[in-house]
Amino acid sequence: MDLGISGRVALVTGGDSGIGWSTAAQLLAEGARVVLTDRDPEKLEAAAARLDAPSGRLHAFAADLTRLDDIAALRRSVAETVGPIDMLVHCAGVTGAQGKFHEIDDDGWVSTIETDLLAPVRVARAFLEDLRRSGRGRLVFVASEDAVQPYDDELPYCASKAGVLALAKGLSRSYAREGLLVNAVSPAFIRTPMTDAMMDRRAAELGVDRDEAIRSFLDEERPFLELKRRGTPEEVAAVIVFLCSDRASFVNGSNYRVDGGSVATV
Repeated sequence: MDLGISGRVALVTGGDSGIGWSTAAQLLAEGARVVLTDRDPEKLEAAAARLDAPSGRLHAFAADLTRLDDIAALRRSVAETVGPIDMLVHCAGVTGAQGKFHEIDDDGWVSTIETDLLAPVRVARAFLEDLRRSGRGRLVFVASEDAVQPYDDELPYCASKAGVLALAKGLSRSYAREGLLVNAVSPAFIRTPMTDAMMDRRAAELGVDRDEAIRSFLDEERPFLELKRRGTPEEVAAVIVFLCSDRASFVNGSNYRVDGGSVATV
């Protein structure tokens, strides 16, 4: 199936691993040009090398998306190196402060919101002119099941991701008639470095290995995830790339859940 994105330019944040990296790989496979960004320059360089893209099709620029100066520098680097972008996929995020509500202080809330809500706001604002210019721009935010099914031990993350859904819906109303389509994708329990770390902490607390930690987590914490496994980054990336494509030309303001059934409501 031709997705109609060959030759178009995509910026993928959070691109050094997980969903961001897999999205970049699938965009490249569809013929797009990709700009990859993440915080750690060494990890980003290694991630770009693993993609093994044809010459001129992949560029990587490190940036800390909680810093306005870094976002401005990223904007300049992209403009000077590849020109305007057509697609923006915002995958960057952190689990952030965890614990019961009374255990999390202001610093925990602020640091989580800075990364998981303000960073997507700022990146979208920085590249909005590009996305509006072509008449068929695409903006996809990666949210989470937690946005609509919050868990009481990670409320800063849940609240931030709920904000991302509101942001996506609001932007979808602002610019759709210009051809800029804005959507969100909400994964649940995907096999990424973030959930690896969560499961390693759980394994240490329970005195079991990671596989057993995953099994008990699914049984105790995610009873509605009917597939009884972690999803793969590739499964999420496939939905993201579809939303970036011409095949999704009548999809706007939507939230696609890629969650194995984890969210209990319709």
